[in-house]
Amino acid sequence: MRVTEGRPAAAVPPVPDSPLAGTVLERLTAAYRPAADPERAAAMRAYMKDVAPFLGLTTPVRRALSRTVVEGLPRPGEADCAAVALRCWELPGREYQYFAVDYLRRHVRHCSSGFLPVVRHLVTTVPWWDTVDLLAAHVVGALVAADRGLTAEMDEWIGDDDMWLVRAALLHQLRYRERTDTGRLFDYCLRQSGHQDFFVRKAVGWCLREYAKTDPDAVRTFLSREQGRFAPLSVREALKNIGAQA
Repeated sequence: MRVTEGRPAAAVPPVPDSPLAGTVLERLTAAYRPAADPERAAAMRAYMKDVAPFLGLTTPVRRALSRTVVEGLPRPGEADCAAVALRCWELPGREYQYFAVDYLRRHVRHCSSGFLPVVRHLVTTVPWWDTVDLLAAHVVGALVAADRGLTAEMDEWIGDDDMWLVRAALLHQLRYRERTDTGRLFDYCLRQSGHQDFFVRKAVGWCLREYAKTDPDAVRTFLSREQGRFAPLSVREALKNIGAQA
């Protein structure tokens, strides 16, 4: 299990006892393994920069199999969600982690603010944009929206040495629209405006571009006021759909 390099690993959350998770994992491996395509798996692994092994399932095939996995099962609670996600993260095959992300997206409304440490582990373990971005926008974002006390955690993530936590903090309001905490959004962007990593610079532009769909003038004004603070990549991304002028 690969953890983000360059920083000590946080304690791994314990896997809760969950008979439901046991059933899900049994069905999941029984469905996914026979459908594996080694040739496609090699190409997928190369495309994803060797972040993890793949089974070689196309998205339509994976989603169809996933529907059979959860068919007829009861709604999970928070412990079930944690057990499914943590156990999927231990399996050798990126598609298992995709299943876990989809499962959490579907059931995050049944999880409390106490679920955030589990998500933090998922963000920082075997991290890449394919899981981090969905966890940030759909799981972290939903948890913070339900309990605004978690903004204190986001304030910590944005200053973390782990660039994936930084990216998750930037992107967690991606779906908030009119509910966006604009001051926090702009502050986070400024705090990471000089970040050297491509994925953080891209996230700065992306979260601004998304908020520009709600308030384009605010984004233009912000970038004009802070001219010179941001990388060209961030500015291009932010203004992609609205341009520099009204």
